[in-house]
Amino acid sequence: MDRYLQLLRAYLWNFDHAGRRAHLSRTGRYLFVLIRDLLEGQLTMRAMSLVYTTLLSIVPLLALAFSVLKALGAHNALQPFLLEFLSPLGEQAPALTENVIGFIEKIQVGVLGTLGIALLFWSALSLIRKVENSFNYVWRVERPRPLSQRVGEYFAVLTVGPVLVFSAMGLTASALSSGLIAQMAQIQPFGWLIVLIGKLLPYALIIALFSFAYRFVPNTRVRLVPALIGGCAAGVLWQSSSLAFGSFVAGATNYNAIYSSFAILIFLLIWLHLGWLILLIGCQLAFYVQHPEHLKPNRAPPLLSSRETEYLALMIMSLCGERFLRGESGYTQEQLAMALQAEPEHVGRVVDQLIFHKLLVESGAARTELIPARDLDNIALAELWRLARQGPAPFAVLRSERSQQVREMLDAAETDFAGRHQNQSLRQWLTRKSA
Repeated sequence: MDRYLQLLRAYLWNFDHAGRRAHLSRTGRYLFVLIRDLLEGQLTMRAMSLVYTTLLSIVPLLALAFSVLKALGAHNALQPFLLEFLSPLGEQAPALTENVIGFIEKIQVGVLGTLGIALLFWSALSLIRKVENSFNYVWRVERPRPLSQRVGEYFAVLTVGPVLVFSAMGLTASALSSGLIAQMAQIQPFGWLIVLIGKLLPYALIIALFSFAYRFVPNTRVRLVPALIGGCAAGVLWQSSSLAFGSFVAGATNYNAIYSSFAILIFLLIWLHLGWLILLIGCQLAFYVQHPEHLKPNRAPPLLSSRETEYLALMIMSLCGERFLRGESGYTQEQLAMALQAEPEHVGRVVDQLIFHKLLVESGAARTELIPARDLDNIALAELWRLARQGPAPFAVLRSERSQQVREMLDAAETDFAGRHQNQSLRQWLTRKSA
């Protein structure tokens, strides 16, 4: 098996293809990296974690959505949406939908008290936070949004999101069931076209929802085209899997006989896991479309050496300092990775180190632009080099004669570096370098 994988890697990456074979090779690379990431298990584990969080958060999330929609007089749109989501469960989907809706309608938010309402919001927000963390993992983003930004955006999702989704579904359903559409359906070829639109509409809605999530949920700038490509792939896969899973449930009479009433719970767990896995696969595809340089046989980048860490730290401070001196907006981590032709994971770790040592700070409306945290005259090159070699946590040092000798040797190297640059500041170095 390993031999065939090596041959496949060599065919996809080591040979130069032209014409039609080049397109096939590029498509094969996308399929290879997606299957490889799936088999590595991280996406599966995160999908399982999202299933667990969904079971804890689904009722509070729907309760909050129901409260918002009820205040706007559109709460009746929640039941068709939930029924469509649970449709792969077959004949038991309507009963399960009725039970969930009935349970939600009985929730009286007013009698929960402050602590109860806080727990209700925390349960709903935890699902959104877990989705953002999973998307950030796919996009190689190790730092989430600032807390203040997350709270505002999460509450916007909980309040505005349901209104937009359900309103779009309600308007679409009303348009298709209107009298004018019914009259047009009697005339060919409009009748065939309306039937086709009705079949394609669920695909269009789920593609739009997934594309929106891929573009705005990760804590990085996602371009529209990659988000749409990932949304299209995940939306088609979702709807196709929904039909296939519904056929499986309808024919799984043995499971119903063995597990009785528990069969619906098992099918629900399987469908939730499959749905989250499809969502993460589409997000992974969007990442590779935007960053084709990551279409490599191995996902994990090699570890940084100490010299490479120092190089990245000095280059990042140099690029951010030059932009600051020109009065331009700061670099984002993605822009730094592209400018330095470095792995996003490596850039993210070095940036975290520089932020920890208060050499960089995040700015801008989205808190993603990096600018110097101190006056460039107050950042000595010797200090910058020394802090670039230090991690965020203190390193345990042995108290022995040999340990003392090693520390003195490292201190001598830092002293020699400081002596060579004669306490030169970062501003002096940048202006001298650019002169």
